[in-house]
Amino acid sequence: MRKRRSQGQERGGSSLLAPTLPGPEECGDKSTRRGAEGRAACASLGQGRAGERDAVAASRPFPFAEYPDLRKHNNCMASNLTPAIYTRLCDKATPNGWTLDQCIQTGVDNPGHPFIKTVGMVAGDEETYEVFAELFDPVIQERHNGYNPRTMKHVTDLDASKIKFGQFDERYVLSSRVRTGRSIRGLSLPPACTRAERREVEKVAVEALNGLSGDLAGRYYRLSEMTEKEQQQLIDDHFLFDKPVSPLLTAAGMARDWPDARGIWHNNEKTFLIWINEEDHTRIISMEKGGNMKRVFERFCRGLKEVERLIQERGWEFMWNERLGYILTCPSNLGTGLRAGVHIKLPLLSKDNRFPKILENLRLQKRGTGGVDTAATGNVFDISNLDRLGKSEVELVQLVIDGVNYLIDCERRLEKGQDIRIPSPVPQFRH
Repeated sequence: MRKRRSQGQERGGSSLLAPTLPGPEECGDKSTRRGAEGRAACASLGQGRAGERDAVAASRPFPFAEYPDLRKHNNCMASNLTPAIYTRLCDKATPNGWTLDQCIQTGVDNPGHPFIKTVGMVAGDEETYEVFAELFDPVIQERHNGYNPRTMKHVTDLDASKIKFGQFDERYVLSSRVRTGRSIRGLSLPPACTRAERREVEKVAVEALNGLSGDLAGRYYRLSEMTEKEQQQLIDDHFLFDKPVSPLLTAAGMARDWPDARGIWHNNEKTFLIWINEEDHTRIISMEKGGNMKRVFERFCRGLKEVERLIQERGWEFMWNERLGYILTCPSNLGTGLRAGVHIKLPLLSKDNRFPKILENLRLQKRGTGGVDTAATGNVFDISNLDRLGKSEVELVQLVIDGVNYLIDCERRLEKGQDIRIPSPVPQFRH
C-alpha cells in the first residue's frame, strides 16, 4: 500500500493560477514513479527552491487585494468563503503545488447554475481536502445536509443482498443505473494532473480491467482512436461522456489535452462500464434498460469489488479516509461517490407544484433527460439520490428505490384524479 504524502506546505510562486509542480524533466518521468516515492522526489525539489518562492510571495499584494468578488454568487464555496479564511489559506499549497485559488476558480467563474446550487470548488489531489479543510469542511457540511467531516465517520456497505423491493413498474421507469467514482492514490486528480499522470491513470486502469472475466469481461476503447460517428453513437446511447463543454468543468481544467488518455471500457453487454479520465480518474457504472434496480446494484457491487482487487494486485489503491470516504474531484461526490438513478416518466406529477418539495423531503435530485445541464424531454426525468456522504451504498440505493416507488404511486393517484401528499422528510444520518 502507498504511504500518504505530507499534507501541506506554504505556497510560493509568481502566479495564483499556475501550479508549482516541477515538470517531468526536473523530477523524472512520473509514469514510472509510483505514489509516495515519486511525489517525495518532486516535493523535495520544490523545497529546494523555498528561498526563491518566499521572496516572490513576500512581494505579492496584501491577500485581501486578491479576494474574489462573490457578492452575486450562489454556490456553496461563495456561501462559506470569507476574507479571513482566504487570508489564512491563500499562500498555502499541497505538496503538488495545488492552491486555494485553483480550488475555487470554477466557482468564481460560474456564479450560479439554472437548475442546482453547485459546490463551486474542486480538489486537485488527495491532500487538498486536508490542506484547505478550513474551507472544504463547511462546504462539505452544507452540500451533504449537515454531515460534519470534523466529527463524523463515513460508512461503506456493498452487500446488495440487503436491498428490498428493487423492481420498478416499467410503465414509468425506462432505465436504471448506479455509478460511482474512484481515484488512484498517488496521482493528481483531473484538474491538476499532468499528461504523464493522466496516461498513468489510463494504463493502471486498463491493465486491471483486462483481468475481468465472466459477464464483466470486455474491452477498452480509446477516444483518440474512435471515429466521430462511433463516439456520437455511444454518447447518444448514454454510454459515453462527451467532451466537457459545461463551464463548471472547463473552468476547473477538465478538458485539458482532450482527448488524450480518455476512453471507455465496457463489458460485452454494455451493462458494466468504466469511464477513464473524465471528471474523475474512473467512473464505474452499472446500467440497463428497464426497472430492475436490484440487479443493477448487484452487478455494480460485484464489479466494483473485482476492479478494486485487480487494482490492488498491481500495487495501487483507491483514495479513501474515514472522515470523507472515497476521495473524488468534486466535494459533492465524496463518501460513496454513488449516484443511483432512473429515467422515469412523470407527466402529471412533474406539473404539480408540490413536486419539488416531495423530492426535497425524499432527498432526491431531479435532472433533465440528458443530465445536469439539460431540461426534461417528453416528461422524462433523471431522478437520483441527492446525498453521497454519511450513508452507505446500500442505504442510498434503498432510499432511491423507496423514493421512486413513492413518485410512481403519486403519478398513479394523479392519473385517477386522487390527491397526493408531501411525505415527511427522510432522516439523514444514524447517530
